Amino acid sequence: MPVYVYAITTADHPLRLDGVSGVGDPPAELYAIGDDSLRAVVSEAPEDLAAGRRDLEAHHAVQESLWADGSTLPLSFGFVAPDEDTVRAVLRERAEQFTRGLAEVSGRVEFNVKAVGNEEAVLREVLAGSEEARRLNEATRDGGGAYEDRLALGQLVAQEVQARQEAMAAEVVEALRPLSRSEQLSPPSGRYFLNASFLVDDDKAEEFARTGAELAERCAAVAEVRVRGPLPPYSFA
Repeated sequence: MPVYVYAITTADHPLRLDGVSGVGDPPAELYAIGDDSLRAVVSEAPEDLAAGRRDLEAHHAVQESLWADGSTLPLSFGFVAPDEDTVRAVLRERAEQFTRGLAEVSGRVEFNVKAVGNEEAVLREVLAGSEEARRLNEATRDGGGAYEDRLALGQLVAQEVQARQEAMAAEVVEALRPLSRSEQLSPPSGRYFLNASFLVDDDKAEEFARTGAELAERCAAVAEVRVRGPLPPYSFA
């Protein structure tokens, strides 16, 4: 029977799962399998598993409940194993790696930091700081100007926006890095020019959150900086 895997824990984790349900409709019952050193928290895998709100929230609720009682290696949504024996075999084969990973995240949490640019605000900054951009903008206002001018303006603005966002992303990361143990930086996407995850000691979590809020306020005129956490260490499992 296929099983849905939520997380890996040590064998002495309390595993208080009463009142917490797994993915699926109706919600699947949670249970643990493993040996004297490691366990995996699993449930029966639903046939119609999908990344919908119901199942995503159920997955996250299990992770939060487990993390509240001790260190875990949380798996990303959608991890399904062919059967229980496969899970047990993986726990045995990778026991050293999992044990080391659990030690690395023990007493630590994850914060995720994303930044979305305010295009209009950045454009105003570019025009204020670049005489060439102002000239091209005037020449092409209301659809006027040559095609070459419009192309040059678009390229200039894109370069300036990228440079400013790269500088802002570096500033945010540099400010938060001293408060973290480790970091994972994702490449900029079409929406986010910064997407970073930080592994933070429990006793640094409050300071990290406060520093993140201060950075968000400082950047508010040209970007929205979003700080989520503390979270189970998804990015460091």
